[in-house]
Amino acid sequence: MSAKSESHAAPAEPTLPQAATIRAAALVAILAFLMVAPFLFYPIFLMKLLCFALFASAFNLLLGYTGFLSFGHAAFFGGAAYVSAHAVKEWGVTPEVGILLGVAFAAALGLVMGLIAIRRTGIYFAMITLALSQMFFFFCLQAPFTHGEDGLQGVPRGHLFGVIDLSSQTNMYFFVLAVFLLGVGIVWRFVNSPFGMILKSIRENEARAVSLGYSVAGYKLGAFVMSAALAGLAGGTKALVFQFATLTDVAWQMSGEVILMTLLGGIGTLIGPVVGAGLVVTLQNYLATSDFPVTIITGVVFMVCVLLFRRGLIGEFYASRLGRRLGFRPER
Repeated sequence: MSAKSESHAAPAEPTLPQAATIRAAALVAILAFLMVAPFLFYPIFLMKLLCFALFASAFNLLLGYTGFLSFGHAAFFGGAAYVSAHAVKEWGVTPEVGILLGVAFAAALGLVMGLIAIRRTGIYFAMITLALSQMFFFFCLQAPFTHGEDGLQGVPRGHLFGVIDLSSQTNMYFFVLAVFLLGVGIVWRFVNSPFGMILKSIRENEARAVSLGYSVAGYKLGAFVMSAALAGLAGGTKALVFQFATLTDVAWQMSGEVILMTLLGGIGTLIGPVVGAGLVVTLQNYLATSDFPVTIITGVVFMVCVLLFRRGLIGEFYASRLGRRLGFRPER
């Protein structure tokens, strides 16, 4: 860049001296709100929101930080839901063991699908993940243990660690909240680790990452498996919340929903997918009894966000003057 071009570049927005304090105070306020939320709102709605927020965060780990658009994440979400529900109902394991089995299954499925999908990029990668996910959907439709279109119903929540009764809505909410915070914490640590920095470099310039000697395929596969495992964590938890697992959890529409949530909130941001999931789940919940189709409302909201907030709601805030002064930096 020439000196003349540099002179016309926009000056960096100075960060407020108290920016770190403001961010910390906002985080504490959010955590405090989550602690009192079940006493103010319907707990089942809140637990659904947290499960899908974790699902969107897991998907964003792959799309936002690695640059791979997957249309097959419903396989991990729904597959873990089936495995967790079956393990708890049929094998009588405790809920935490059931969820861990679901996570292990999602990670294993992610490894198999990832080994096939990461050989391609762009639209070819997306179509391969969609095809593999649909294959898994038809497997779930035919497999005896899934009970086909009836699904697995009447799944007991059981006792956490054999002690805490999860049939209590309050106990179940705080368990789901703990799982959500754990999952988001893993995403944050993953993104801010050296591994995450390499993923970002691959996203920005894969050829340069290869020239530097990095095993790009290995890093891609690692990100894919981690994203699948976290999606499985969300799916297994969701199965216990609603006490059933159905074909809806593995259908391609579920993959579309999580893409919508992530784009609405802002890809490449930690809080963006959470906000996007909150918006979509809230619309689905409060418009479910209306005569107007929820999908049309959601589509209109998506169109407005695409036209006015190209980076997503949180992405645009990060890129705004206030966001920059508070120390936020957009990924793109």
